[in-house]
Amino acid sequence: MDHVTTEVADHVAVVTFCRPPVNATDEQSWHELSETFRTIADSRDVRVVIFTACGNRAFMAGQDLNTNPWAGENRGPAQLLDPGRVVRDAMWAVYDCPVPVIAAVNGPAIGGGLAMVALCDIIIAAEGARFGVTEINVGVLGAASQLLRIVGNHKAREMFFTGELVPAEDLRAAGCIRAVVPPDQLLVEARALALTIAAKSPIAVRLAKESINRIEGLPLKEAYRLEQDYTNRLRTFDDAAEAARSYIEKRPGVWRWS
Repeated sequence: MDHVTTEVADHVAVVTFCRPPVNATDEQSWHELSETFRTIADSRDVRVVIFTACGNRAFMAGQDLNTNPWAGENRGPAQLLDPGRVVRDAMWAVYDCPVPVIAAVNGPAIGGGLAMVALCDIIIAAEGARFGVTEINVGVLGAASQLLRIVGNHKAREMFFTGELVPAEDLRAAGCIRAVVPPDQLLVEARALALTIAAKSPIAVRLAKESINRIEGLPLKEAYRLEQDYTNRLRTFDDAAEAARSYIEKRPGVWRWS
C-alpha cells in the first residue's frame, strides 16, 4: 500500500496513515484504509488496534481539494451511482472492526479525519491537536452524524455551522478524549492502554465490541436484553472460566481461543 502501514507486536496492531504533507485523503487512501481494517478483522493475533498518522502537521486533514473522489474514468455502475461508497466503506471498516480501535491523534483531525476518529472506540490526542468539520467552508457538508458521537447536540451544531476547529483540551474537559499528552508520549500512552486491553480474553473483548456496537441507539430494555445474550454466549467458552480463575489467582490469563 502507498498510504497505510500496519505493524503488529504483542497483539497490538499500529495502523499508520501517511499521505504527506498534511495527510489529506483521496480515493486510493480510502480504499487502503478500508482494506487494512477489514484484513485486521480476520487476524486472531490482533486484539487491539492503534490508529494514528505520520508527521506532526495533521492526523487527517480532510479531502485533498486537488482530487475529486466523486469523479473519474472507468468507474463501474456502483461507483457511478453511489460515489460516496468508497468513503463510507472505510468508515464502516473502522466502526465494525471486531477489536477495539484506539485513535492516537497526532494533529488536526478535520472533516473525514474527524469522522474516522469519532468512529474509533477510545481517543487519545497530542497537545496541539484540534478537531473540526470544516466542509461548510469549501462548499460541501459531512461528518455531522459522526461528530454527534463525541460531542453533544448543541456543540455539534456549533462546530458544523461555523467550521471552527476545537482544541483537544476542550474535548478532554468535556470527557470526549481519554488523555491529551505531549506529542512524544502519544504512542507510548496509546500502547500502554492497548496492552491493558490486549491482556484480556480476546474472545471476551471481541464479543464486548460487537455487543456495544449493536446496543448503541437501542431502547434500554432491548439493549440490556441483548447484552445478557452476549454474556451467555461468552460463558460457553473455556476462556471465560479462565478469565475468572486468573482474576482470582491474580495472574495473567492463558487464552486458548476455546
